[in-house]
Amino acid sequence: MSDCVFCRIIAGELPAAKVWESQSVLAFLDINPVTEGHTLVIPKSHAADITGVSEEQIWDVALALRAIAPAVVDAVGAQGFNLLNNCGGVAGQAVEHVHFHIIPRKSNDGRGYRWITFNYDEGVADELASKIRGLLA
Repeated sequence: MSDCVFCRIIAGELPAAKVWESQSVLAFLDINPVTEGHTLVIPKSHAADITGVSEEQIWDVALALRAIAPAVVDAVGAQGFNLLNNCGGVAGQAVEHVHFHIIPRKSNDGRGYRWITFNYDEGVADELASKIRGLLA
């Protein structure tokens, strides 16, 4: 897509600090990193979110993530990493091309990470699980 910034990076029209590339996957440093080494991993075929990616490509991306994440962690001397994918603007997706963030983390890096959690009311979790199973059948 000509207006997609990630497609333009793939096409070589925009610069990127590439860290890994295969026939179907590209990884490069995020230009607005959360931490040093923050890397984006994307399929080369355009899809707005994970639901539009072919099964073959999602496997390629998963295998790339598995290889790249430890290298990123080692390169910056981190102790762990967040692996993140946002689907849709309401979930924080800023570029409408599916992408995964590898965010290396160091103890006391000041970045934090906190979900505001809740407990299901009695019977609600079972009802919801049943509904999801039904949609997967």
